[in-house]
Amino acid sequence: MTELFELTALDQWRALQRGDVSPTELTEHYLARIERLNPGLGAFVTVTADAARARARHVETEVAKTAPLWGLPFADKDLQLRAGVPARLGSRLMRDNIPETSDLLVQALDTAGGISLGKTNTPEFGLPSYTEPVAGSPARNPWNPEFGAGGSSGGAAVAVAARLLPFAPGSDGGGSVRIPAAASGLVGLKPSRGRIPAASGLDSPGGLPVAGPLARTVADAALLLDAMIAPAGGRPEHPFAVRAPGGEEQFLGAAVRGEGRYQLGVMTTSAWDDAYEISLAPEALAALEDAVTGFAAIGHGIEQTALTPDASYAPAFRALWQLSAARIPADTPEKEELLEPLTRWLMHRGRELSGRAVAEALTALAAYERSFIRQLSAYDAVLTPALALTPRPVGWYDAENGERNFAQQVQYTPFTSMINVCGLPAITLPVSQTADGLPMGVQLIGRPGGEATLLALGAQLERKLRWQDRVPPGL
Repeated sequence: MTELFELTALDQWRALQRGDVSPTELTEHYLARIERLNPGLGAFVTVTADAARARARHVETEVAKTAPLWGLPFADKDLQLRAGVPARLGSRLMRDNIPETSDLLVQALDTAGGISLGKTNTPEFGLPSYTEPVAGSPARNPWNPEFGAGGSSGGAAVAVAARLLPFAPGSDGGGSVRIPAAASGLVGLKPSRGRIPAASGLDSPGGLPVAGPLARTVADAALLLDAMIAPAGGRPEHPFAVRAPGGEEQFLGAAVRGEGRYQLGVMTTSAWDDAYEISLAPEALAALEDAVTGFAAIGHGIEQTALTPDASYAPAFRALWQLSAARIPADTPEKEELLEPLTRWLMHRGRELSGRAVAEALTALAAYERSFIRQLSAYDAVLTPALALTPRPVGWYDAENGERNFAQQVQYTPFTSMINVCGLPAITLPVSQTADGLPMGVQLIGRPGGEATLLALGAQLERKLRWQDRVPPGL
């Protein structure tokens, strides 16, 4: 007999619609799995079991079944604020932080009929691309707990890969959805800047961070994406004048149909190649070759391409990343002492930046965006490795030296941050595994507003490779 957690999110939604299972039953099913498996994995930092049960009863009686996520469990990343629930942001500094109001994304997922089961693990203030906060336990990879799950949406990735949730929302400011998805054997989608009204990226310097789904299948990612965009079944007011180009289509349809033939570029160059020594592991190249072979067999055009070197990118992105830490509320030596060394380093560097330096960084990255899009405009999508290396062991990153730590992050994840700078959509697909059974993936970069193309391509490759059938050992 098939267990509920074995079903895809879309199949669980269909079972809810048919009445084969109730929101309360599905919620209890996942709460039991979380209680049993989370202690060894570090996926959740807070489980709101009583609130989830009350919410499930409310959904059953008060929310229309037409709501796009009706009865489906999820969890908030611990960077998102939910009223009355601790929001520690992965930091000892925020251990007593209990917000009175919820973020717009949290409100959107509630409006969509979802049921939050708690908060998923994240690194301190979401700054690193791995999830090993001093304030709590590391997010351990379900495929091998000696390895990390990436970050900053590491807890969300562990929860989905371990079948503690059918899918999960994450946020992505430099790869924070795609990195943990790739490390954990999941589909991770970073939408276009401005695509999701509740988390558009347009309200932050450089427009880097947006929300996006982590899921086991392409269709499940599209199901959650549609709910993030239009939580009540219709597109809400957009709070910005600028938004992602494209129509009003629902993306689930593109993911389910998986139609079309496209021209794909393939590249192994990144924006960091001039600034750091970037070496691609054989496993990363093998995953890329698996994807190229699969797409060619389906009938897509394949062409090798490369980025023109641009020395302006690395210092400009570093400045913007440091700036993102400048507003951390550590205004006394006692508070600063609670921060991790990497966070302190980023915060001090960010506070040392002059207004001129920030303006020059923003100008450089805006020029890089135009150049990047122009260089790749001949392709419907561009294929890269998702990560340059295999998943990293827990404790691999230098916890004391900020410069060394930043370099390690770049060398592991050179292909992700440039997509945030350019505001483009991108999806990671878990195409293969290493000899030791660790996931390896690829990234598809889309044109502005090109999520539908990425979902169609992902669905086609998923049908061929069947990654959704892989299950971490012991689960």
